[in-house]
Amino acid sequence: MKTYKIACIPGDGIGKEVVPAGQKVLEALAASTKAFAFEFENFDWGGDYHRQHGVMMPENGLDALRNKDAILFGSAGDPHIPDHITLWGLRLKICQGFDQYANVRPTRILPGIDAPLKRCTPAQLDWVIVRENSEGEYSGVGGRAHQGHPIEVATDVSMMTRAGVERIMRYAFRLAQLRPRKLLTVVTKSNAQRHAMVMWDEIALQISKEFPDVSWDKELVDACTARMVNRPATLDTIVATNLHADILSDLAAALAGSLGIAPTGNIDPERRYPSMFEPIHGSAFDIMGKGLANPVGTFWSCVMLLEHLGENAAAQQLMQAIEQITANAALHTRDLGGTATTAQVTQAICERIAATAQPPLAAAA
Repeated sequence: MKTYKIACIPGDGIGKEVVPAGQKVLEALAASTKAFAFEFENFDWGGDYHRQHGVMMPENGLDALRNKDAILFGSAGDPHIPDHITLWGLRLKICQGFDQYANVRPTRILPGIDAPLKRCTPAQLDWVIVRENSEGEYSGVGGRAHQGHPIEVATDVSMMTRAGVERIMRYAFRLAQLRPRKLLTVVTKSNAQRHAMVMWDEIALQISKEFPDVSWDKELVDACTARMVNRPATLDTIVATNLHADILSDLAAALAGSLGIAPTGNIDPERRYPSMFEPIHGSAFDIMGKGLANPVGTFWSCVMLLEHLGENAAAQQLMQAIEQITANAALHTRDLGGTATTAQVTQAICERIAATAQPPLAAAA
């Protein structure tokens, strides 16, 4: 029986509640299928670790993760620590350290969710946003000088490389090719950003010739926000830069009902390093410790984790359990207009997984 080594990094805020919930669900799946097992190792990195050690994670922390099959991550963000320290010191250190260059965020309206787009059916909002996750606006190039003086200057440089753009475009076209509609939208801002974004457009055209069966179009990022609201059925797979996709995917999650249900995979497609899976909702310190956090985003991230490991049957089993939960309004957490707690939703998911367990095969006579 295969045993998968999973690193669990709850991080900050409600990450400390939803990651343990995700572990319980994965353990319930392993008990249900009896086809694989999990070996979890928990890491206490984050804001509390920073208060004790002055850093969000150890300098050699990546070495502790390198032999894992996957990483389950909660959130990075602490109201008492500047955001750029929490982000660059933990999440981005892992993403960039392991070259997880494809950030994948599926979005669709789950059963029972009261989404804001009243004229939109679930079939019309079924997207996957592919975010370039290693360079662009979050490349870390820039600096400050003459701080506190009238001549103070600060720069953040968006850096794109041909290799980086080619590989994320190829990943997005390949993903679009695997989806039923074979439709890709390339998000750009080349009307105003006339160097890197023009190269982005040129490379998109170049890569498109490798995928003649994929229909694709190009949309300015500002126009794409309106299109997501007004014409959601015209979108399917979307590829965008680090910053643009960061913003668009939050809009997508809100349009589907709540940031609390949205998952993310930070993927190393070449599988040189472990990939990392996380909900997109952030640390939400205002509800920390109250049992109000929606764990569905973490559970859906676990679906992506299982798919990445090749456990597709278990992934489908978990996704079906999630859909059964969201279809029941009594199991909606506060962000969905309900009163259910994190623990109640987690218990309900585990019970549904147990109810769908496959009976063991009879021994041969």
